[in-house]
This record gives sequence, C-alpha cells and structure tokens, in this order.
Amino acid sequence: MRTVLILGSGPNVVQARAWPRAAFDHVLAINNAWRVRPDWDALITPWDFPPDGLPEAVTGKVLVSQEDFVPAQNALGGFVYAGGTMAFTAGYWALFAHRPKVIAMMGCDMHYPKAGATHFYGIGSADPLRPDITLRSLEAKSARLMLLAAMRGTAMVNLSAGPSRLVFPRASLAGLAQPRPLAFDTALAERALALEASLGYFVASGRYWEQADQFDPQALAELDALWLAAARPAQARSA
Repeated sequence: MRTVLILGSGPNVVQARAWPRAAFDHVLAINNAWRVRPDWDALITPWDFPPDGLPEAVTGKVLVSQEDFVPAQNALGGFVYAGGTMAFTAGYWALFAHRPKVIAMMGCDMHYPKAGATHFYGIGSADPLRPDITLRSLEAKSARLMLLAAMRGTAMVNLSAGPSRLVFPRASLAGLAQPRPLAFDTALAERALALEASLGYFVASGRYWEQADQFDPQALAELDALWLAAARPAQARSA
C-alpha cells in the first residue's frame, strides 16, 4: 500500500469530493467524514460516537472502534502522549500490515474560527479544544505522530492549504508521489521516547481521563517540548 488519505471534518474537507480515487490506495474517514465521499474504505470512531451517526450500509467497508485502535495505539506509547484525533489516527495507522509510503490528511487541521462553520456540516463541537491533559499542545502531538511514522518509513503530509495545528509538510495531489519522511533530530526523538518510558504513563483501556490525576502536566509539557524540538529540522526543510 502506497498512499492513504485520511479525511477529517474540517470545512475544507469538501474539496476532497472531487479528487480522483485513483490517487489513493486507501481512504480512511474519521467520525462524520464518511459523508464526504462514498468510496471510503474504513471509518474510525471513538467510544462515544453516537450510533445513529454511523452509515447504514457498510458492505465491503471496515468499521474501526476502540476495540481495534486502542491496542494498536498502546503499541505506540498510549493515549496520554498522542491525544485526540492523532491518537486514533496513529492507532489505525499501526494496524496496517504493510506500512504506507504516504499518509495524507485533509480536513484534520483542528482550526476552529470564531465565526462561520467549524465543520463541513456546519457548527460542531471543537473536541480538541476541550480541557484535556493530552491536548495541551496539538502541534507537539502531531510532531510525535509525524516522527513515529518517519521512523517506520512513512511520510505524513497535510493536503490542506488553510490554517492548521498540524506540523506536517504541506502537499498537493500532484506531489503525492514524491513525499518522503523528512530528516529529524533522532537524538531528541530518542530522548522523548526514553522519557515516555521512564514516566510509565500508560492506561491499557485507553480511558486515560479516568486517571488524569496521576499524570504530571509539567512532565507532559517537557515531552511536548522534546517532540517539537525533534521535529524542527523537518519543519525547516518543508517551509
């Protein structure tokens, strides 16, 4: 598998409706994004996604729930480090038997304007802005995902041209054949992974919010800083 498209619920995701399916080997929709185009391959939803929001017909498609992505995410360090959209995106990515060469995201910017639509279906809940110990730096969480992917030979790119909390390099449909994982500071990334291991913040169920009082915000801030610093060489090259 070479190229995976991940669709979020940002207002600009509707641009993806006109994109040729031939450009992608696999289309993954997050939450309500299955409504954007009918040719998605898999839909990933968290534990609290309302059942009436699921598609009625799923023949030939895969529904991925927390029973699937929680164990996969745990293999990448657990939810306290990944946070929000990046958590179950990483969890699903970990399920691929063959690592994709490129994971391209659209409508996953986590940018919520104060006026106008916040989602492609209108006004929605800005989930990443809720008080949550894992969401203190969305940029750091996306940096972590980008570097974990790079370590496995996968390039993470953002097909959006608008404001974004993702730190992935920007890309276009025409350029999807070229992206490769960008160089990053391997020493700092190893320090971040070592700090994660020493802290041992791990909740096997994925329901980290039930044990939030056990996590040190200052230690998580130090982790965020390490992941952001490790990603700076890649960000500089993609600027």
